[in-house]
Amino acid sequence: MSFHIVPRSTYFKVFAALVLLLVVTVLAAKVPLGVFNTPIALSIGLVKATLIVLYFMHVRYSPPLVRVFAAGGFLWLAIMFALTFSDVLTRH
Repeated sequence: MSFHIVPRSTYFKVFAALVLLLVVTVLAAKVPLGVFNTPIALSIGLVKATLIVLYFMHVRYSPPLVRVFAAGGFLWLAIMFALTFSDVLTRH
């Protein structure tokens, strides 16, 4: 089994992006955006989760089968969010 060696600079860049997204999350939480607060927070969280899965869990350099299972996890998460939102948004 061959391993892909990721340079440290990549990890530092991803960490900097995660810190920047953390700051964006905090700033977005302080701004009253009305109904857009939740979608913006979920979008930022999705980007952060994607960065973590791709780089820190090494899915980017993994075989295709691992990528399929990781994508399946995100698909399942999207289904669960859709079912939850369909319930919450139809309440009076």
